[in-house]
Amino acid sequence: MHQDDRYVRWFETLNNTDVPLVGGKNASLGEMVRTLKDRGIPVPHGFATTAAAYWEFLKVNNMSGKIEALLKDWRQGAKSLEETGKAIRRLFLRAQFPQEITAAISIAYHELGRRYNVNDVDVAVRSSATAEDLPDASFAGQQESFLNVTGDHELIEACRRCYASLFTDRAMVYRQEKGFDHLRVALSIGVQKMVRSDKAGSGVMFTIDTETGFRDVAVINAAWGLGENVVQGTVNPDEYMVFKPLLANPGFIPIIEKNLGAKEKKLVYAVGGTKTTKNLDTARDERNTFVLSDAEILTLARWAVTIEQHYGKAMDIEWAKDGDSGRLFIVQARPETVQSRREAGSLKTYELQQEGKRLLTGLAIGEAIAAGRVCRIKSAADIARFKANAILVTEMTDPDWVPIMKRARGIVTDHGGRTCHAAIVSRELGIPAIVGTGKATEILKNGQEITISGAEGDQGYVYEGLLKFRETEVNLSNLPETRTRIMMNIASPAAAFRWWRLPVKGIGLARMEFIINSIIKIHPLALLHFDQVTDPGTRREILALTEGYEDKVEYFVDNLARGIAKIAASQYPEPVIVRMSDFKTNEYANLIGGRQFEFQENNPMLGFRGASRYYSDRYRKGFALECRAVKRVREEMGLANVIVMIPFCRTLQEADRVLQVLADNGLKRGEAGLLVYVMVEIPSNVILAEKFAERFDGFSIGSNDLTQLVLGVDRDSSELSELFDERDEAVTRMIRSLITSAHLSGRKVGICGQAPSDYPDFAEFLVSCGIDSISLNPDSVIKVIRHVAEAEGRQ
Repeated sequence: MHQDDRYVRWFETLNNTDVPLVGGKNASLGEMVRTLKDRGIPVPHGFATTAAAYWEFLKVNNMSGKIEALLKDWRQGAKSLEETGKAIRRLFLRAQFPQEITAAISIAYHELGRRYNVNDVDVAVRSSATAEDLPDASFAGQQESFLNVTGDHELIEACRRCYASLFTDRAMVYRQEKGFDHLRVALSIGVQKMVRSDKAGSGVMFTIDTETGFRDVAVINAAWGLGENVVQGTVNPDEYMVFKPLLANPGFIPIIEKNLGAKEKKLVYAVGGTKTTKNLDTARDERNTFVLSDAEILTLARWAVTIEQHYGKAMDIEWAKDGDSGRLFIVQARPETVQSRREAGSLKTYELQQEGKRLLTGLAIGEAIAAGRVCRIKSAADIARFKANAILVTEMTDPDWVPIMKRARGIVTDHGGRTCHAAIVSRELGIPAIVGTGKATEILKNGQEITISGAEGDQGYVYEGLLKFRETEVNLSNLPETRTRIMMNIASPAAAFRWWRLPVKGIGLARMEFIINSIIKIHPLALLHFDQVTDPGTRREILALTEGYEDKVEYFVDNLARGIAKIAASQYPEPVIVRMSDFKTNEYANLIGGRQFEFQENNPMLGFRGASRYYSDRYRKGFALECRAVKRVREEMGLANVIVMIPFCRTLQEADRVLQVLADNGLKRGEAGLLVYVMVEIPSNVILAEKFAERFDGFSIGSNDLTQLVLGVDRDSSELSELFDERDEAVTRMIRSLITSAHLSGRKVGICGQAPSDYPDFAEFLVSCGIDSISLNPDSVIKVIRHVAEAEGRQ
């Protein structure tokens, strides 16, 4: 029997121009099958019903007039949205498919089974409206999808329900707001061979960072089982981030972030009964294991790059892994519609002005802050109870929640990752959200005053009370060019991504201590010598943090390497100067397990810190782990823009010893393009600058410590604060002398202190000395660029 092309089209016969025929979702599937299969991207076979089939269905069942009458009553207020939607859906569910359309679908379905050599092949049945997934109509998921559908009867029934879902309450509200005529939007149905991801895993990936708009990464979410759990936010998935520019080199593994998700449930096939799928609790080993291997992560990321290049825009892609064959597949792709369209000329920032009690932690969505009263709603059936301008607190959301999400000041959910429904919609609406908190609906009470902050990095926080915060608009347009290189000081990997739009040329100071203190949290020697850790509470903390790592040392190296890599990626290929750890003994002691491996000093500021630790038997093995992390970032991940910087190096002999320890750990100055800089914090660095220049490739002035040691003033003493001034003549003479000596030796000099931000005249002084770079805290960059340009103009 011949298939009727009027009503059914195979994916391979479609392309992106066929949106009016089969909707955005199916046209995109056709585009990928036709054009990307030869480039190694596998998409499961399938077919789509056409818009003509939908119109014929309405015509034969005499439905258009009835639908129009019901819509008219709704528009005139005679019937509610709920009554109207229910009545229209009933029309569809009671209607019969024309025999010609039923035959066309059946023929195609059996041909699909023949292609896979399976009778009653299992398929996914998805709706694709002709106005869905367009760049200015981005709320995908307005219609229904049905998984694990088998047999002719089940397939036709799923198709009927797809047609009916064109008139869900959420879809009707969406079209009304977007200005689409309900009776001019048709529905196509995509029928695609299921990938047995119920036996493996699946998820979503974006070719852009969904929070910051940074374009050089692919972000991949993954959970066990079928992908709906990730899309709907039922689980907190694994999250991987891959640096795209280095994917072309097969020798590199540029996975710059890997976060293990709880993955509490998995959606699998149901056997028997009326339901085709069911959610099961995941086993403990599944929750503690990453869904994807590194090789699979890189494969998906390379496919994401290929898809993005083909479409010429940032993309939102769904993937699945077949548990029977072990193969990965792409099952959907659509344009990303939030970050890729954000204006590049300005940057809005938020900052808390008060401290508060932290109630919950989750993933930050939106990089903003909101404060208000809690409105806790557990079921979509209760959304009428929502109060405008409240903070919506719920377990998770789906498209039914969109009308009240638009009226919320902020959103907090128990479940979900960065690619779940709540996260995507909150970004589109410009509303801050904290997702995946685990227990918001238990802890937060109706009417409770809270503040939610997504402006403190990847983690988002819920605070008690209405805290004061500041909103700032940073104008990035019409900035002057400067001869002096302007760089940034960065502590956290999240901050590096948050500020990537600033017009800087690299990072002049990346503080390794932040990653160790805030992400790793454990003293390296407590990991190296875990068997010697005696305190039971400390042992429990270490075991909890390192769960999933067979080797506790790898926990340190892995997390440090990925933290450094994320910072380096944010500015690649511009230089990123990473200062090796510069904790004082009292600060090291505050790390988990640290007190057992540190001694007490009377004056830690001038004690066992910086370079002196690196070659000492007390810490040499800990420093070796730092070196392993840096080596991994440069050589395995490929981020060779990382420059190593040594802090607080007192003598030439100490410099030689540190350089030898670096070389012993595979970081030999000059090999593989490695540059090693030294901090200038001690008068000896200036006095012997030409000899330090023989040992190091560049200098970075730490103006706080240098001022302290030149003037003999404790920088932390409030009693002596008026004497502490980087502009003092003794300090400025030191700086001028250093720059002169360094340039005579062919070495560059930068500064990474606060003084150029605080004092415009100090910035002008540095320019007059010919300093090569000035590295600033992010909030000072724009102001200092203007100061430096003016100073250069006066020279």
